[in-house]
Amino acid sequence: MYRFILTIVFGFAASGGLSFAETYIHAGALIDGVSDTPTKGVTIVIENDRIVAVHDGFVSSGGDDSIINLRDHTVMPGLMDMHVHLHMEHSKTAYTEEFFMEPRDAALRGSMYAKRTLMAGFTTVRDLGDDGQNAVSLRKAIDAGWIVGPRIYCAGKALATTGGHADPTNGLNLELKGDPGPREGVVNGVDDARKAVRQRYKDGADLIKLTATGGVLSLAKSGQNPQFIQDELDAIVDTANDYGMTVAVHAHGSEGMKRAVLAGVTSIEHGTFMTDEIMRLMKRRGTVYVPTILAGVWVGEKAQEADYFPAIVRPKAARIGPVIQETFAKAYKAGVSIAFGTDTGVSPHGGNAREFELMVEAGMPAMEAIQSATMGGARLLRIQDELGSVETGKIADLVAVPGDPVTNISLMKNISFVMKAGAVFKSPDDV
Repeated sequence: MYRFILTIVFGFAASGGLSFAETYIHAGALIDGVSDTPTKGVTIVIENDRIVAVHDGFVSSGGDDSIINLRDHTVMPGLMDMHVHLHMEHSKTAYTEEFFMEPRDAALRGSMYAKRTLMAGFTTVRDLGDDGQNAVSLRKAIDAGWIVGPRIYCAGKALATTGGHADPTNGLNLELKGDPGPREGVVNGVDDARKAVRQRYKDGADLIKLTATGGVLSLAKSGQNPQFIQDELDAIVDTANDYGMTVAVHAHGSEGMKRAVLAGVTSIEHGTFMTDEIMRLMKRRGTVYVPTILAGVWVGEKAQEADYFPAIVRPKAARIGPVIQETFAKAYKAGVSIAFGTDTGVSPHGGNAREFELMVEAGMPAMEAIQSATMGGARLLRIQDELGSVETGKIADLVAVPGDPVTNISLMKNISFVMKAGAVFKSPDDV
């Protein structure tokens, strides 16, 4: 039986997990996030929130320690999704619910989505855009141990130009549209751009998200047009660099994408109509690609349902969605650096691992897909010294699946063990 016997328990951790003197994990196989092949028969030793040793073979513990038997599982680093939206989950009512739902209601609902994400094996996420406060509050609540969820790096309110993809007043009547500015994430000109970055810093965001082109789900006509001038993009990146913040960029159309890469942004999200020229630029400049194939597949499917999307959205979803997987295949073959990301919140929370299947289907080997969600995410977040691999000294974020996901990538949808910072939140007995 997998429910482990606890001989000495130091008490319940504030996060809701259990804390031990030392924990020995007997892993049938280990994907460490670095090596290209799994290692068979490994013992991982955890003390408090850190990995203190990784041994070949199944090492016996001391009398005061605990053993977690995962001998028929593959253990790997906690997974990282570099593009989620924890404040929402798209539905037919998504465009009207903000008129009837209080911000505190969205925050409480977000706590459910956060827990669902952690239980799916994603111990770290980048939340790339909400009302400006939801993800910040979720991050604080999770860090304080008030609720259960992944480690969050958040962008707060995404930046747009007037009428751009992240302009929160798109589609509203004239009285409600108003004239949002940098505080609301809408910028026009260099001064606005700098002020908007500084406002995100003031709000407690960890990074900047901007929408360099039109988008699929916004109530605006174009899903591809460039929506920032080069000097605005340059000002955002320069100011973000001053504050130690990375810059993630929503982009479907090629011109806005190219401008963003030339400005020195950190990552391109979606990248639907990425050209060979842009791929070469991204490789030269070290720009990371976060493909979000799952979101593309999901909106493409929903575009076939009558009346699911508003009329202005449906043709964009039908055209843009199905292209992302093809672009991913080309970018992978071209050698563009790729980090795992799903845009979950468009698709349902907890289903993030479907992205692994879509990546492998498009030609990426299973091991590389897993690495894109471990060390790939850690490098993008610049936390590779702390997370992303199973190595001595690193934070003990670990997940496991029964069987071998390298030969059957669909097993990534069957996470049966979750440990975050040394605390166990899910074990095989719970499944």
